Amino acid sequence: MDIDDIRVKINQLDDELLRIFNERALLALEIGHIKKKLNLPIYDPKREKLIFERMKQINPGPLENEAIVRLFERVIDESRSLERVRAKGD
Repeated sequence: MDIDDIRVKINQLDDELLRIFNERALLALEIGHIKKKLNLPIYDPKREKLIFERMKQINPGPLENEAIVRLFERVIDESRSLERVRAKGD
């Protein structure tokens, strides 16, 4: 494979990541809706810790676990922000 072939594959993966991020966000919004009905807090540090631990356990590399945690922290933070914005509008 040459650099252009690799870039095509990266673009395909980026497209898939975008789809997955948005699907995950929609699910987070559903959870936010349920939390609001049950009067539960949006932020759940125990759940986040479980996610990070699970990701580290199944991480095949080459990204180090710390990098995986940082990526998931960002994804979760954006989901939490979305939940808060939508909760205010409900």
